[in-house]
Parts: sequence; structure tokens; C-alpha cells
Amino acid sequence: MASAPSSTSRIHLPDTARDLVKILVTGPFGVGKTTLIDSVSEIRPLHTEEHLTEASAQVDDLDGVRDKVTTTVAVDFGRISLPDGIVLYLFGTPGQERFRPLWDDIAYGALGALVLVDSRRVDASFDVLGLVEESGLPYAVAFNAFPDAPRHYTQDQLRAALDLDPGTPMVTCDAREANSSLDALLALVQHLIDRQNTATAPESV
Repeated sequence: MASAPSSTSRIHLPDTARDLVKILVTGPFGVGKTTLIDSVSEIRPLHTEEHLTEASAQVDDLDGVRDKVTTTVAVDFGRISLPDGIVLYLFGTPGQERFRPLWDDIAYGALGALVLVDSRRVDASFDVLGLVEESGLPYAVAFNAFPDAPRHYTQDQLRAALDLDPGTPMVTCDAREANSSLDALLALVQHLIDRQNTATAPESV
């Protein structure tokens, strides 16, 4: 398992940086996108968080996230350097339907997406998964391990609930833990590398 760097370890890009990769960190409202980016970013993350108001409570589904008091209204941003000169630029998307117009702008130029899912409310992820699939982005799914999340579902049951393609990576992570979040991102990166290798492999005669 790779180790995530300290969030204060560096500001400038390392001299070894070779491949700069834009990654979306997406998922429904309250699933832990901001937390994940905070946990792994080697720079001070950029956030556009605002406090929830009574007005927003009328349009945002707070079922399962009643204790949440802030929400991302534009984008979260962080950066992490991986071995072999790979640098991930992490763009966290808002999770509510009312921010749908931002999706195309944030997704532009991304090579893949890490979709966070809350197993306590799997159905909240359907719209975001639909957006990712419509965009054609390769993606991996990471179930964020909330303390009160159900533990009795099998991997096959969770995959079936999300109707995932057999080749789509699916992992469990704790978005609060840097190394756990990093492992989820590495699952996505490996998926992107495997797809690239398959696409460029010479056809057998």
C-alpha cells in the first residue's frame, strides 16, 4: 500500500512530474468527496463550501445526512503525486441536482472518475453514476465506510445494486484516512492504465 504525503509536504510540482492527470471525485450529496480530497492532497485543498440554509433544505435531499451543515457549491480541488511521475489533479463535484449545469465544465478534460457511494443510501448514487456513464468517463466505485454503514452486504450484492459492469473496479475506503483514500484512487489509476494498455495492444494475427 502506498503512503499518502503530508498535506503540507510540498507546494510546487516535483521535478519528477511527467504525467498530469485530471480526475473527478464525484458522488451524491454528503458522501465524503471533500473529506477524501482533504485527506490525500499534498497541497492545501481549495474548497467552495457554504453553510446550508433553510432555503437549500427545501431543494436538497438531506435524508441520511441530517447532521451536514455545509455543502460544496462549485468545486473542491487537491493534488497528489504518485510514483513514476504521475500527478493527479483532483476535482470534487457538487452532489446536488441543482448544480448539474456545472458538470460538463468540471468534467472537461478529465481522464476518469472516482465515484463515492454510501451503502446506507445506494439509490442516491444512481443519478451521478448516470452522469459519469453518459460522459463516457472510465470510473471506479469506492464505498465510503461510514461508522453506521451496513456490513452484511456482499460485494456481489453491492455490485448488482449499482448495476456495475464486471470490469468496473469496486473498493471500500474510509475517506477520512489518507492511505485508504489513496488506495481507492490507485484502483482507478490502475483501471485507466489497464484500459490504455488494452487499447494500444497490437492485434493478434
